[in-house]
Amino acid sequence: MGLVAAETAFHLSGIEPRPLQRTADSGRVNTRLVCRECGAWVCGMPRDGVIRVRAGTLDDTSWLRPTRHIWTRSKQPWITLPAGDEIFEVQDPR
Repeated sequence: MGLVAAETAFHLSGIEPRPLQRTADSGRVNTRLVCRECGAWVCGMPRDGVIRVRAGTLDDTSWLRPTRHIWTRSKQPWITLPAGDEIFEVQDPR
């Protein structure tokens, strides 16, 4: 699960993550910040004033509720997505 936060509202604490580059299906090279100790993906690099954060890395996730689902064409058939949520079979065009 990921979330989008304003770059100015986000602050990393703890161990300094290391950058890791990967090529997306679109061909664009993305840089992710990963934990130096375990390799977990923490967040992406800021782009257009926002930062995309892996929600599971937050100290408190009790307030999170997913409202947008992407890449659903590869979801398991037993997963049911809530009515009213935004659902995209492939990358969200925004």
